[in-house]
Amino acid sequence: MRHREPDVQPDGSASPVAPSVRILLESVVGFVKKTLVIAELEVRKLRHDPAELLTRAIQPALWLLLFGQVFTRARAIPAGNIPYIDFMAPGILAQSVLFIAIFHGIAIIWERDLGLVHKLLASPSPRAALVLGKGISAGVRALTQVVIVYALSVMLGVKINWSPAALSGVIGAVLLGAACFAMLSLIIACIVKTRERFMGIGQVLTMPLFFASNAIYPISMMPGWLQVISRMNPLTYEVDALRALMLARGASVFGIGVDMGVLGLTLALLVIVAGRVYPGIAI
Repeated sequence: MRHREPDVQPDGSASPVAPSVRILLESVVGFVKKTLVIAELEVRKLRHDPAELLTRAIQPALWLLLFGQVFTRARAIPAGNIPYIDFMAPGILAQSVLFIAIFHGIAIIWERDLGLVHKLLASPSPRAALVLGKGISAGVRALTQVVIVYALSVMLGVKINWSPAALSGVIGAVLLGAACFAMLSLIIACIVKTRERFMGIGQVLTMPLFFASNAIYPISMMPGWLQVISRMNPLTYEVDALRALMLARGASVFGIGVDMGVLGLTLALLVIVAGRVYPGIAI
């Protein structure tokens, strides 16, 4: 029986990378490239409507300037060893990211009506790369909220952690959180297939996700049944990570590693589901 000779380099030495490993690496690199191409195409859409970025600043400003100031004076919600406005700022950042991402799926319905979905499905790109690229683009859009909330927080005297590592962690948490909720939004859009139904479901989901998290009050204040739901809510882990990374005296309840791990695992599961249901939007 003839044995396969090992791959050799031009100089005659054996190749350090096995063929199976090389194929795997090429597949991963190809997947990443295709994902980034889709993300870049989605981000380009901001050029056509830059005013969207300004209107997104209204909601966090209202929450921080009105709700935050009132409850800071009332001292009705325990915030540990930090002022309530400091406690609240990361939660409002996560809320802003949620509100951007949860309605991202409506773009899929528009693309279907314009015939773009059929063209994407006809491309050789894996379905997972198509949906993940859209999720990453939602994360890039959400990064504008980081600038807005940080600027408002500085104005209100929130003590920010400006270390490069902390800022990088905040960006990572925002990207993961936005991608998770964008994937959830895409799954819903592929199931309901109409703008009217999608908008109704999106509006129904945002408030429960927000209030069943630790964004504006600690989990310890919740009744037992709500604490269970809160620990199953990805937004809770995004807020926990942002609170530890964004604030000068911030601390994580679950641990930043756990927070990022939960967000990453949730994103992976949602990408798998979204990749399977995405072709159904074209039917």
